[in-house]
Amino acid sequence: MKNIVIFGAPGSGKGTQSDLLIKKYGLGHISTGDVLRSEIKAGTDLGRTAADYINKGQLIPDELMVSILAGVYDGFGKDHPGVIFDGFPRTIPQAEALKQMLADRGHRIAAMIELDVPEDELMARLIKRGQESGRSDDNADTIRKRLDVYHSQTQPLIKWYQDEGLHHHINGLGTLERIFADICQVTDNL
Repeated sequence: MKNIVIFGAPGSGKGTQSDLLIKKYGLGHISTGDVLRSEIKAGTDLGRTAADYINKGQLIPDELMVSILAGVYDGFGKDHPGVIFDGFPRTIPQAEALKQMLADRGHRIAAMIELDVPEDELMARLIKRGQESGRSDDNADTIRKRLDVYHSQTQPLIKWYQDEGLHHHINGLGTLERIFADICQVTDNL
């Protein structure tokens, strides 16, 4: 089973590379943003609880997020080929909770694949994405804030996954094909 955490700063190409991995390896995909929107739209108990936090401008507690993700993960069945975790974990406590949730099922993370892209390129990509998609959160001020949060809260996960022996660094600058080939080399060896 190839459970993979795809990791990188906003604009590093996680979604694009996840789509390619799904096509090639038949992996499931858990994007925390998509999952939350789906639970809220479906009006589930967890979705209503999550919406209460979101509507108050609060972060969803890790325990609730892990419960939501566990439900989605279990929905893939016992014999799935693996899942890509996109947007989770974002903190060390979340990584520990994810590790425990999978261990409770006899599963584990096989790899954390880090897409490393220089900050000036991230800014350019996100501003371009905002212009093309109309996403209001892809403006220079918001992007800087998101990158600051990434550096202060999320980036420490790199060392945590290195200590776990699961970290794989990928140069996220270059052609889509070369980046994906590098990711496939890691995935094929899991």
